Amino acid sequence: MKLTTLTDMLDLASKNETYAFSNKMLGSYFPAESKQNLKKTIERAITTGVLTRACRGVYLYPKGNVNNSYTLESIALALRSGGYSYISLETALSECSIISQMTISHLTVMTTGRSQTYATPHGVVELTHTSRTEKDIIENTYKQNQRPLRIAKPALALSDLKRVNRNLHMVDMAVFNDILKDTRNEKNIAL
Repeated sequence: MKLTTLTDMLDLASKNETYAFSNKMLGSYFPAESKQNLKKTIERAITTGVLTRACRGVYLYPKGNVNNSYTLESIALALRSGGYSYISLETALSECSIISQMTISHLTVMTTGRSQTYATPHGVVELTHTSRTEKDIIENTYKQNQRPLRIAKPALALSDLKRVNRNLHMVDMAVFNDILKDTRNEKNIAL
């Protein structure tokens, strides 16, 4: 396959805000290509700087990812593109100030796929398996503009933290309870 064919597809995908690609994803874009030809094209793309390697089997398209502050989320999505994944645990709790320490270069994600931790040049992606149903995930997470992954609501993030036996000493239960109270008040006002 010509490198320009791959670049055209990457340009099109980046218009849809897809910047990270797994081998499986790239294979689905080019079903007529043999795995060996696709692998050679990917290697040429890396050598020429069209793609950069994020971690084993996942590549970033830097030209389309110029101002994206959610690179780790894009990598996590590419790593587990076949299942459900959402931001949870320490990352979700720190975003709503229930945990005071920010997890800048460490992303904690719950996934219906297998658990694994990936070190990338952009930070660490920690994937933790969950057996939650699709319905449970959708009802207890929310989508935020421009972000590739859904985000756990505080109650789900804390429940996940307990389920996987993580340390709870950094959790500020007073802040958590205030957030839950505010959420309940908003629902009552909306009714």
